[in-house]
Amino acid sequence: MKTKDFFYDLPKELIAQTPLEPRDSSRLLVLDRKSGEMRHRHFFDIVDELESGDCLILNNSRVLPARIYGTKEPTGACVEFLLLKRIENNVWECLAGPGKKAKPGAKFSFGGGILRCKVISVTEDGNRIVEFSYGEDGFFASLEKVGKMPLPPYITQELKDSERYQTVYSKHLGSAAAPTAGLHFTNELLDKIRKKGVKTGFVTLHVGLGTFRPVKAENITDHKMHSEHFEIPPATARLINETKENGKRVIAVGTTSCRSLEAAASLCSGRIEPYVGSTDIFIYPGYEFKVLDGLITNFHLPESTLIMLVSAFAGYENTMKAYETAVKEKYRFFSFGDAMAIL
Repeated sequence: MKTKDFFYDLPKELIAQTPLEPRDSSRLLVLDRKSGEMRHRHFFDIVDELESGDCLILNNSRVLPARIYGTKEPTGACVEFLLLKRIENNVWECLAGPGKKAKPGAKFSFGGGILRCKVISVTEDGNRIVEFSYGEDGFFASLEKVGKMPLPPYITQELKDSERYQTVYSKHLGSAAAPTAGLHFTNELLDKIRKKGVKTGFVTLHVGLGTFRPVKAENITDHKMHSEHFEIPPATARLINETKENGKRVIAVGTTSCRSLEAAASLCSGRIEPYVGSTDIFIYPGYEFKVLDGLITNFHLPESTLIMLVSAFAGYENTMKAYETAVKEKYRFFSFGDAMAIL
């Protein structure tokens, strides 16, 4: 398939700039992946779409305050760094701007010296590999003091409460962007879901900014997928296997949860086992799902790997028709937008 096959026209005013309150008040398009039929609901109605014995798998990664502003030593020139992913210990891959100031060997200070770094090398695609140093507070505590939330470029309004770009169940710091499908859940809604007999399990996949990048290759098979760290704990592996054995549905909340499950299934010959590692799995139409029975997700950018993943699960025609309908019905799109449940 061609990348252009996944393009759709989106009026700029449908790109959500701010999150709705409460979290679960957003709209929900329910898509039957077999019949292609659609229903228009609100997210809090998701309880009615779930059945006792189903399990929801949620990504509990927490977004880093990964955008940091500082100065070059000793010139004082202003710079901006965006942390992408941890390589090892205090070594991170980052975007740096302006790049000409961040050559190998260059040193930078953030927050008056709360955090410092040295550029080690430059990657093929221009990212910087840097090593950080910090005081007694430790790296993450120092980052919390100097960093800002890295909102996607299509969000131009400032976020008043940074916790609105975190899920209510976020736990493990490491993402450069939020697993946005989970932003719709409240603790109260999760309680209602569990009381219905639906079990919840957690994976951790640290989201990279490659998630938002459009595919530039003409043929989608020529696209090189970014790699992301993920973990599936023993309790979640057991829950998934028991759910499948009982003939019930495994429903992923977000494309990151989906990629974690399918990557683990590919590595473990179909049955889910506890796993810690990285994945660059690229899911597009033609892919045969090994675990997934349902997907809760937001509306994604045109020509992105995410809309390709949705098309693989829901079917290409169903997906593009659903997006056409969402535009016509003026759904809100992207990170702070509305949601779709594919069941």
